[in-house]
Amino acid sequence: MQEREGASRAGAGEAADSGGAKPADSLAYLSLGSNQGDSQRLLADAVAGLDVLLGCRVVARSSLYRTAPVGFTDQPDFLNQVIAVRTSLTPHQLLDATQRMERDAGRDRTVRWGPRTLDIDLLWYDGLRIQDERLEIPHPRVEERRFVLEPLAELAPGLILPSGRAVGEALQTVRGQAVERAGEDRA
Repeated sequence: MQEREGASRAGAGEAADSGGAKPADSLAYLSLGSNQGDSQRLLADAVAGLDVLLGCRVVARSSLYRTAPVGFTDQPDFLNQVIAVRTSLTPHQLLDATQRMERDAGRDRTVRWGPRTLDIDLLWYDGLRIQDERLEIPHPRVEERRFVLEPLAELAPGLILPSGRAVGEALQTVRGQAVERAGEDRA
């Protein structure tokens, strides 16, 4: 299922989607996380890799955040960041590219919400709503995760989420998750 959500648009054109063909410059937000290995280097390498990926360029990145794990909590803290990209890739092409990057970084998907060298989630893509066996956009748990909302609010506090709330507003309702800025360095 794919539909465009007009109220959620943030800076992209208003052309209707035509069977998977994307405008030349779609806006997407991605969440990056790591808690294994040199997390800061892994995030920096992921940002650099996305910036040189054909049909994709990084246009903004949040600060780095040190965050407590959610779900499976018996693991080290994470380093998280959100980036904005302009892309001519379709959502599924972008998903494929990020999953290749995760594999190349040694990502092991054996434990749900478990430790990982690199995790890249596609949070939002040009106001589209997609739900299929591989991808759900907007990300289904974006409004439950302070470690996503905090850095996303740096880049797009007024972005409208599936509930109809803006990112900044949703952030005020998420409690009980330890999230702190990791310093001024950005990956």
